[in-house]
Amino acid sequence: QVQLVESGGDSVQPGGSLRLSCAASGITFNLYTMRWYRQAPGKQRESVATITTRGVTNYADSVKGRFTISRDNAKSTMALQMNSLKPEDTAVYYCNARQLLATTWRDYWGQGTQVTVFS
Repeated sequence: QVQLVESGGDSVQPGGSLRLSCAASGITFNLYTMRWYRQAPGKQRESVATITTRGVTNYADSVKGRFTISRDNAKSTMALQMNSLKPEDTAVYYCNARQLLATTWRDYWGQGTQVTVFS
């Protein structure tokens, strides 16, 4: 059974920091591109940060320079270090694992963790 379990969500003041973690089980972790998505109330889910199987990272413009994604293949975990948090970062953050197959892909999602940045 595949499980992605997020943790680390909390309420912080603007300018604060949080570190989100995603623990994966039931998959060959190093074969999956990992992403953090977020969804704010009334908005569409958006990709925040990506780390490929080779460790190449990519970020949404809104978080560049503030967020850092990382992965530990030996532990099947992924993290998102979030610094200089802003109220607009408030959302439920989801962990996603995607494996590209021959003609499609395989996606798994976590249950989400709430981040609230209050002023």
